[in-house]
Amino acid sequence: MVSMLDLERFRTTPLTREPFEFLIVPEFVKTEARAAIDKDYPEVARAGSFPLREVTYGPAFAKLIEEMRSEEFRKAFEAKFDVDLTNRPDMITVRGRCSEKDGKIHTDSETKIITILVYMNSAWESSGGQLRLLRSGTNLEDVILEVPPTEGTLLAFRRSNNSWHGHRPFSGPRRVIQFNWVTSEAVVRREQNRHRFSAWMKKMRGALSGEKQAA
Repeated sequence: MVSMLDLERFRTTPLTREPFEFLIVPEFVKTEARAAIDKDYPEVARAGSFPLREVTYGPAFAKLIEEMRSEEFRKAFEAKFDVDLTNRPDMITVRGRCSEKDGKIHTDSETKIITILVYMNSAWESSGGQLRLLRSGTNLEDVILEVPPTEGTLLAFRRSNNSWHGHRPFSGPRRVIQFNWVTSEAVVRREQNRHRFSAWMKKMRGALSGEKQAA
């Protein structure tokens, strides 16, 4: 089976260790795989993160997820970050749109071990929506580097108390797959329930807004 992912490019990309551990791998999703993945990417009409079980997608996207859940993929990240992820569950969410409220500075929750972001946007012109890795939790301009969310790019980091990141406001389509290894299955269940409740609330607000406009 021909892989959609360039794990060799990942293995040869150096890990930056300060002020926290991260690396960026452009072209991580191979060029020849992107058109099919793009076609089969989940249709996400609203802002927010959605667990895989809450969206529908085609076979090429399913194959991508299968590769990301493979033992080879896990072992590559274990070697890169020098961490044992055996028996650590994974958690995957997808985004299709960004709102002006997204992008606030944060570090990710303590229950996340490694965060992986795979961007799937064919082009990116806006200065907003480009993730910034930061030196502090108070200044969006204190930038280590900025990551354009262009198609095929991978960003991965080890969650820590200073793994600060955020981005300038942006509203519109912004496709990203977020993959985390987390501390326990309880975390996965809690996060899925939280995302499900958040999606339901957004749907209800949209329905109420439509009723008001109709009135």
